[in-house]
Amino acid sequence: MPPQTRYARSGDVNIAYQLHGEGPIDILMNVGIVSHLEHLWEEPGVARMFDRLAEFSRLIVMDRRGTGLSDPVAGDLAIEDELGDLTAVLDAAGSERAALFGHTASGPFVTHYAARHPDRVGALILYAATAVPLRDDDAPWAVSAEERRERIATLTERWGTGVNLELMGPIASADPRVREWFGRLERLAASPGAMRTLSLNLERSDPRPVMPLVRAPTLVLHRKSDAMMDPRHSLIYAERVPGARYVELPGEETLIFLGDSDAVVAEVEEFLTGRRSGRAPRRRLLTVLFTDICDGTARAAELGDARWSDLIAAHDAIVRRELGREDGREIKTTGDGFLAVFEGPPSRAVRAARAISDATASLGVHLRTGLHTGECELIGDDVGGMAVHIAARVCALAGPREVMASGTTFGTVVGSGLEWEFEGDRDLKGVPGRWPLFRLR
Repeated sequence: MPPQTRYARSGDVNIAYQLHGEGPIDILMNVGIVSHLEHLWEEPGVARMFDRLAEFSRLIVMDRRGTGLSDPVAGDLAIEDELGDLTAVLDAAGSERAALFGHTASGPFVTHYAARHPDRVGALILYAATAVPLRDDDAPWAVSAEERRERIATLTERWGTGVNLELMGPIASADPRVREWFGRLERLAASPGAMRTLSLNLERSDPRPVMPLVRAPTLVLHRKSDAMMDPRHSLIYAERVPGARYVELPGEETLIFLGDSDAVVAEVEEFLTGRRSGRAPRRRLLTVLFTDICDGTARAAELGDARWSDLIAAHDAIVRRELGREDGREIKTTGDGFLAVFEGPPSRAVRAARAISDATASLGVHLRTGLHTGECELIGDDVGGMAVHIAARVCALAGPREVMASGTTFGTVVGSGLEWEFEGDRDLKGVPGRWPLFRLR
């Protein structure tokens, strides 16, 4: 359950913040300008990361001015005008000195504060932080003003749909549930126009002039194959902040709470406490099944809300019945589809997939189904990890009434009497390498 949202008064502006944990070290974190304190907790990956940080700290999370639950921004806002918001949150939380944790667009924000208020900053942590707002002679690889405005226009045109997650979390974007959560996060963070104003304001928040003035111990983190934020931003911090430590992590997700966030937390814990708890995520070998109704949106429009709702109820009952017959475990529904997992022989999952496809056809709907067998991370009642993403990608490549499986699942059911056709090696978006796919006859 999310902590209570509180407000700190910064001049005439109200800044939303939350407190989580009772550890000996205060960490003040802002995840960037795409933020809404209460909705962030709806994603299990975010909640788990916050819980992990709170195991060794008192975590203070804030919505930056203009985003989420904090007061809006009316127009142009210089970064110097925002620095008082950090002081207001620290004072309201009763924190005399904290480690500041900046993510992406909040990197310049916390760096400017650390340079100007060294007495309030015990450490500085930067993850995929923006260092260069616009291309110049110092950073010829950065985006130009024209390119940046084109990028902002594209982002705001698609704002609230979840499509932008393909840039910020290309692997996680394969999961419809995460895309839906992220689209709502965008809508709750700010309107498209407000986000455009915030993004343009960031062009004036160059942190390079103050980097040499930072005296706090500094940790700089970046994922090696980051899909959106060039790692050279982080290298500038590492080179110019005195004594900064740079750690490159595997992965390509820009958003800190997607992908292997445990690796990020482990580095932060060691940096602040001198040790790692050694906690490893719980993993289990499972066969993952995704289903999806083909052309569901068009069919819903054709039937109308009431008839479509009745159809989905009948569809859900069939899917749950067939999952139960093969000892499958429903994880969640994904609008007009299901995510389920199976322990034991993957042939159970294949039989369930075929039965679901055949039985739902009697309703006049055609399902596409994807299967993959691999190690899954257990997150409470949810599952995560690359195996889930692969299964979602495999499902997306199936046609109506087709059951498609990865080569991993196929290889484990050879000899079980199931007949398959080889569909060739395919690229799965956001997944390294090419994957052999097989269609159940």
